Amino acid sequence: MSAYTTTDAEVCAREPIHLSGAIQPHGYLLSCSWPDWTVRHVSANVAELLDVSPRELLGTSLREHLDEGILEAIAGALRFIEPGLAAQRVATANIGGRGALCDVSTHLHQGLVHIEIEPQSAGTDLGGMLSANAMIGRLAAQDPGPTFFEQITSLVRELTGYDRVMLYRFRGDDAGEVLAEAHVDDVEPYLGLRYPASDIPAQARRLYLVNRLRVIPDASYTPVPIQPALHFGGAPLDLSHHALRSVSPVHVEYLRNMGVGASMSISIVSGGRLWGLIACHHRAPRLVPPGMRATADLFGMYVSMRIAGHEQATTMALFDQSQQLGDVLREATQKGHSLADVLPTYLRVVARLLGADGAMMILGARQASIGPVPAGESLSELCAWGAARAGAVAVSHRREEWRSDPQPADGLAGVLSMAFGRDGDGLYCFRREQVEDVVWAGKPHKATVPTDDGTRIAPRHSFAAWRETVRGQSVQWSDGDRRIAERLYDILIELHRRSGPNADEQQALRQRQQVRDESERLTRLAAMLGDMQHLDDEQMRRLGDHIGEFERHLHGITQRDDAKDGGVI
Repeated sequence: MSAYTTTDAEVCAREPIHLSGAIQPHGYLLSCSWPDWTVRHVSANVAELLDVSPRELLGTSLREHLDEGILEAIAGALRFIEPGLAAQRVATANIGGRGALCDVSTHLHQGLVHIEIEPQSAGTDLGGMLSANAMIGRLAAQDPGPTFFEQITSLVRELTGYDRVMLYRFRGDDAGEVLAEAHVDDVEPYLGLRYPASDIPAQARRLYLVNRLRVIPDASYTPVPIQPALHFGGAPLDLSHHALRSVSPVHVEYLRNMGVGASMSISIVSGGRLWGLIACHHRAPRLVPPGMRATADLFGMYVSMRIAGHEQATTMALFDQSQQLGDVLREATQKGHSLADVLPTYLRVVARLLGADGAMMILGARQASIGPVPAGESLSELCAWGAARAGAVAVSHRREEWRSDPQPADGLAGVLSMAFGRDGDGLYCFRREQVEDVVWAGKPHKATVPTDDGTRIAPRHSFAAWRETVRGQSVQWSDGDRRIAERLYDILIELHRRSGPNADEQQALRQRQQVRDESERLTRLAAMLGDMQHLDDEQMRRLGDHIGEFERHLHGITQRDDAKDGGVI
């Protein structure tokens, strides 16, 4: 079993990190109603930029504090910005009494225009910076794989100058694994290490989808509160889309424990899900200017497109093969064959499509299989597990979830069920146990510490490699596996319902039911005789004649049925 527990993730998932009520101190926030530019929220440090206190700013028009040209640039951008999208860089301008050169970004959310202002650091030179086109050009000829991933980390490190850049992929259980890494010589390598899901809990992964790029220039920063903290509707101000959002104190502590002074992450998105991250770490504070971030963001979108395209092409090729298999099965059943007659021939094809080690068809008394499959009590448990999930494709890569035998002779741990009904009939695929020697970045269990309002996760202090052997699990079923199985399942359900038993089988079924009905009536008549002592001899004789005729009729039905199928009822 894995050392990671769901309790860790549940504790982390309770933290409302999008409602932090503060920003990082390397920028300023002004939130206004639209279109009157009335200031509704400001960051507490705004006087450093505008020489006006937050109290004096609130309720006034932003026209009194920013040049009209800046407001026109923001207004022009707002015509093309949809509410709820990430902040967009819209201008570079001199702002405030000192004329500080600043980058300006904006977005719409909660009925407000949010303006984030970041002063450019003195001496920043972007002349030698890699362009997004140059970075993309170096990747264009490569397909996603180990070399492709290694090149990504090298290019991002060349662009940003971080001490370490990792490509981090999320697994099916939401744990992460470092697939590639570029770093300076004097840092400990993290390549191949695995991180528990609680390191990046569910609500943090959602924010990585909203904001593709997240920067922390100084992990030792002090958060700057937003005034007022509550939105005019009474709810906390939602900072999901703010580039300057102050991050979770737990995450900042986590970075410090790793010896990280600054970080940046670039989201990799495939099929609408967070596939992974390009994670950048630096041992000292490091400010990444918006121009460089824009290049990194564009490069991240290209990487996402390439990975998503590769996954889609692979899935579509298998999807087409599953469609071809469906066409073959349809043609065969249209010629009068039942699904139970046809499907066994193609079990090996099904197993190959789904990356399974074994496959089994169960349709009434008919069974067929290829490769390793469960038997005995495990087979009964399998049918019960599938029957409880009938109507949809169900998967598990954990042996304990569908069978009780801790060391089965067949060595199977993973199952994919396509059950047709509550009797457990259907098609099942299996994967062997894969014993893994997992190397975690530190012991994945996290302790909790008390707080004023409950408890919170205490980030681990050691990230030294921590090994465990994981048993009872197979390779996880991917989203692609599910999509292919769902398509195949739709086809099989259709054929199962359409083909059904043929005319002879239907007649045999009707005869069997008739035998059962007649037998039940005869049993009831016999039971009644004991209660009929009041009948005279003639009445008893006639009743006996009826029962005899009934028995001969039942015997005749049974003989015809025996002739059909060898005497088995």
